Amino acid sequence: MKRKIIITVILSFFIILLVGYTISKNNHNVLTSGHQRDELVIYSSHPLDFLRPLIEEFESKTGILVTVVSGGTGQLIERIEEEQDNPYADILWGGSLSSLKSQSYLFEEYSSINEDAIQEEFKNNEGMLTKFSDVPSILMVNTDLIGNIQINGYKDLLNPKLKGKIAYCNPAVSSSAYEHLINILYAMGNGNPDEGWDYVKLLCDNLDGKLLKSSTEVYRGVENGEFVVGLIFEEAAAALVANGENIKIVYMEEGVLSTPDCVSIVKNSPHMESARTFIDFVTGYEAQTMVTTELNRRSVRADVKTPKYLKAKDEIKIIHADDELVYEKKKEWIQKFKEIFLDINEE
Repeated sequence: MKRKIIITVILSFFIILLVGYTISKNNHNVLTSGHQRDELVIYSSHPLDFLRPLIEEFESKTGILVTVVSGGTGQLIERIEEEQDNPYADILWGGSLSSLKSQSYLFEEYSSINEDAIQEEFKNNEGMLTKFSDVPSILMVNTDLIGNIQINGYKDLLNPKLKGKIAYCNPAVSSSAYEHLINILYAMGNGNPDEGWDYVKLLCDNLDGKLLKSSTEVYRGVENGEFVVGLIFEEAAAALVANGENIKIVYMEEGVLSTPDCVSIVKNSPHMESARTFIDFVTGYEAQTMVTTELNRRSVRADVKTPKYLKAKDEIKIIHADDELVYEKKKEWIQKFKEIFLDINEE
């Protein structure tokens, strides 16, 4: 009898715990379903390691729940074009000014509350292309593999010892690869892009048929030792340099284009207020400071300093492209590169 009483007490205890858990869980579900959280869908070409800390901070500050769809800039723009009648994305985050300007019609006009703090050269003069960070094109070198090969600029990529060991991405799918194509045309054409195509032919030959599918493949390929050198954006290499990896950044001696990347609201965004809040957040002092101190990029704000381990802009040979010509020639230049690459690899 005594034993039955003990068993009954124990069972009653567990029943109370179970009921308590069920009530607690049900109450949580009621609270969750009763409080509709604001949402935001972001299409982004940035690496996830770069996105994560900024998005977590944004969610924490605002309570807005973020969904990220990753892809190459070209792929994401195509998706936004396909979805114009029924947009899924609210924000396109990533993509250089040069690669996005011809698609300005896909984005809403909006000027962030921080526009007065943005450096003059990075102002949102277009109305719908907010500048997020300053991104020089660079060469990323694996110091374990380079040996005695000298790489100071584009001309050194024609060294026969580097044949098949150069990482470069298709400029049709990656804005960083397209920026390098523009950089090459102006730097190797001495300011005249028409004169740069002879170099493009020689470079394509030295790629030895290898054209990668994303900028991620470029910097991962160099980091992992599949390639000796890659044509990439500064932050991808800077993050590894900051961690003491076997990587060196080379600013091309022939000249470097330093182009801003953008963050923009998709036309007819489903969550317009959340999208505007996001633009204001990522251009704010706190987020832009995080960009430089934790994420190895150059800020577009006048009141945020460049990381000390990155070369000062006045120590780099900065060159400039004709923005209107780049805008006009984008499709033509991408098609011409494709034809050159295919012709060389069919020979």
